[in-house]
Amino acid sequence: MSVLGLQALKTATREGARARGAFGKGKYKGKHNVSKCKNGKSDGTYSCSKIDMHGFLSHEEMGSVTREGNDIWGWSYGKREFGVVGQTDGTAFVEVLSNGDVKYLGRLPTQTVPSIWRDVKVIDGYAYIGSEAKDHGLQIFDLRKLLKLREPKEFSLEDQTAVFTGFGSSHNIVANEKTKMIYAVGTKFCSGGLYMVDVSNPAKPVDKGCAAMDGYSHDAQCVVYRGPDREYRGREICFSYNEDSLTIYDVTDKSNPVVVSKVGYEGYAYTHQGWLVNDDMTHLLLDDELDEVRNTAPGGNDKTTTYIFDVSDLKKPFFTGLWKSQAKSIDHNQYVVDGLSYQANYASGLRIVDVSSIPKDPSGKKVKEVGFFDVYPEDDEEPVNEFFGSWSVYPYFKSGYILLNSIERGVFSLKYTGRKPRN
Repeated sequence: MSVLGLQALKTATREGARARGAFGKGKYKGKHNVSKCKNGKSDGTYSCSKIDMHGFLSHEEMGSVTREGNDIWGWSYGKREFGVVGQTDGTAFVEVLSNGDVKYLGRLPTQTVPSIWRDVKVIDGYAYIGSEAKDHGLQIFDLRKLLKLREPKEFSLEDQTAVFTGFGSSHNIVANEKTKMIYAVGTKFCSGGLYMVDVSNPAKPVDKGCAAMDGYSHDAQCVVYRGPDREYRGREICFSYNEDSLTIYDVTDKSNPVVVSKVGYEGYAYTHQGWLVNDDMTHLLLDDELDEVRNTAPGGNDKTTTYIFDVSDLKKPFFTGLWKSQAKSIDHNQYVVDGLSYQANYASGLRIVDVSSIPKDPSGKKVKEVGFFDVYPEDDEEPVNEFFGSWSVYPYFKSGYILLNSIERGVFSLKYTGRKPRN
């Protein structure tokens, strides 16, 4: 399926949810106390295992008129921790308090019109926000404006540091903090490939060209490579998820980016997103957004499937195995921290998966789920492979609090109480 076909499918699903009143006014209220996971439930509503809820704010309470959520990212300033919460009609800002509760601080409206898709990343305290909204461009907002707020503030577009208009709409925003680079993917330029923007001066972003050689990129992870492939050490490498393949780029020379390799896999339906497993950069995880819907993954059974690749030789990456969840759900976004993959899997919510075994056993046989928190209880009795529930997760706060953004409800502050991997 093409990206246009996938977007049409998601748009139809969202319109149906709106018609059913999934985003009605006053439907969800904030929670500002700890709701421990006991006997498989938190707050008497959410199915869970080894994850407690410490706070919740609805999209309505965070100022959204549409009351619909999407992406999320975070920012730390000293001991303070902030969430940047994507919504269809803008971006909300929250602070994660020392007890894990979430406090609404304000919001920035969309640059043009609302859209189901909004994506945000942070470099050096600046939020970089893209959207599928027409002519949106890249919003650049200095998060330090949040530090002295005494009451919630509705920021105006004039409060932004800058807006980069080199591209209009985009599907995802990829950031490399070390090189101060933003890579917009899924734009109407570069055949939808990596659109490169130098943000070393946030007030004056610079167009550095694009990598269009393998067409549309849905998402990517760009790093300064320090893996085992000596030829590429110290170079800027992007692991890109290109609808039907894992495509690896060398983007060190922005005027001459090159495709290092491209590899497909059995069972693909729509290659969506992924993340490196370890700091040694030997393996990565890949999620396919439609293999559960179409039941194309090896072994079938329409359960959430995570694919494993060996990328020790960047010119010859190869599939090594997979892991199947016991939950029926479409996967969406995952990020790996210290051997744990934090997966936002639509209707089954946050799934924390121990992937620390992969470097020694890349078959996936020793991978296991160690905790979960389901923010879409509507399908608990009859699980569905639909685009409802959680959109994305931010698991990088030193405090251990995790932010999960729900499409229908709002932002959840969670904490994993299980055992960490023993590496």
